[in-house]
Amino acid sequence: MARNLDPKCKQCRREGEKLFLKGERCFTQKCAAVKRNYPPGQTGQNQSRRKISEYGVQLREKRKAQKFYNVLEKQLRNYYLEANKKQSATGKTIIQLLEKRLDNVVFRLSLTKSRSQARQMVSHGHVRVNDQRVTIPSYSVKVGDVIEVTKATRQKKGFANIIKEIRKEEVPSWLEVNTKNATGKIVREPTLDDVGHKINTSLIVEFYSR
Repeated sequence: MARNLDPKCKQCRREGEKLFLKGERCFTQKCAAVKRNYPPGQTGQNQSRRKISEYGVQLREKRKAQKFYNVLEKQLRNYYLEANKKQSATGKTIIQLLEKRLDNVVFRLSLTKSRSQARQMVSHGHVRVNDQRVTIPSYSVKVGDVIEVTKATRQKKGFANIIKEIRKEEVPSWLEVNTKNATGKIVREPTLDDVGHKINTSLIVEFYSR
């Protein structure tokens, strides 16, 4: 399974903002995006002064979405092609498709501390959808689906600590979480307002529609 192995803190610094790729560390003063708020490399501090072309702005926004949702170029392009076939706004539909990925849903339910951890959890068979084991992180959930962590996983000490830290108010309103049973339910379709992170979808659409 292909994945981005670049240092996570450098990815945030390269995009000029937090992408929350490192779990708890992103919320502390140790976060590199806070301590060194400029691009990585010897000339990083000077790079921020360079004028970026229109293409460069679109490319950066596309890459930001890739890193934020932990997807590769081919996957994001396929989401664009799928969204472009629908009658609704393409940018809005792309976000809906990304938000409904199983690994993202597991993370949004606060069952893991990062999307990378959620991806690994799904791949290793620790998650069930409608009582069926699913090992594909890109699996698209639907309204009414019930996501749960397997009983064996719930009994592990490390996971029990994560469950104790879940705050229901941090879970998006399109999801419903039951901390006692480590389960979640899709109650409606996600919207751009539910992302909680500024992503300019129009730039992504412009990039792929060139």
